[in-house]
Amino acid sequence: MSEATAGDGRLAGKVALITGAADGIGRAITEQFSAEGAAVAVADINGEGAEALAARIRAAGRQAMAIACDVSESGAVRHAVEQCVANFGYLTTVVGGAAVLTPVVPIDALSEDDWQRALDVNLTGCFLLCKHAVPHLKAAQGSSVILIASQMARVASEGQAAYCATKGALTQLAKTMALDYAADRIRVNTLSPGGIATGRLAKRFGSLEQAQRIWGPKHPLGRLGEPEEVARSAVFLASEDSSFMTGSDLLIDGGYSAW
Repeated sequence: MSEATAGDGRLAGKVALITGAADGIGRAITEQFSAEGAAVAVADINGEGAEALAARIRAAGRQAMAIACDVSESGAVRHAVEQCVANFGYLTTVVGGAAVLTPVVPIDALSEDDWQRALDVNLTGCFLLCKHAVPHLKAAQGSSVILIASQMARVASEGQAAYCATKGALTQLAKTMALDYAADRIRVNTLSPGGIATGRLAKRFGSLEQAQRIWGPKHPLGRLGEPEEVARSAVFLASEDSSFMTGSDLLIDGGYSAW
């Protein structure tokens, strides 16, 4: 076991376990947490991607470990939490960022398998992360849980019933947990990005240029967001800057839901 050591930055002394951390928003959050002084456990179903990111962070002289983890499997999530604590000595912060997209179709055309996979990863994955992490977060006496929701938790989008339903459910999960664990000094919030320029969005639209052209104007600011913009908001929620904030949804959507 290598105990986490305090460095410089707003997250100095924090130990964060981040799921869905190998790519996109999760990667940006992981990199920003590390830059702000946190020791990070990079958890992703893509174990090679997780290790590549952790290796880059360690090469920069900061603390990181990689964990291959399918968040839909309770045993895998429990093992990830245990590995993180065994390696760094404690746990102060978790970020539930693993998610899957479903085909963009109305529900009569959506397969039951696709519906169930969205529930298993997007919603149950966060439940399992919190369930197994909470005992360690209680011991830290001053912890933060951040669940990555979406502007689609507030507004709907045609053909995305499963995604919208799971992201809306995360906001209610966070509110309930905020009440359940306030006395344990565990703050629980959701972070809701709008359209963010990631590989996932490029896959959906064919390219980032196409995504920017089609979806960018749907945001009043006239563009897609950048992963780093979401990551800076996650740092805020994980730091003492948000010490009087729990049970809230931090919306970073370029005004998308204000229409």
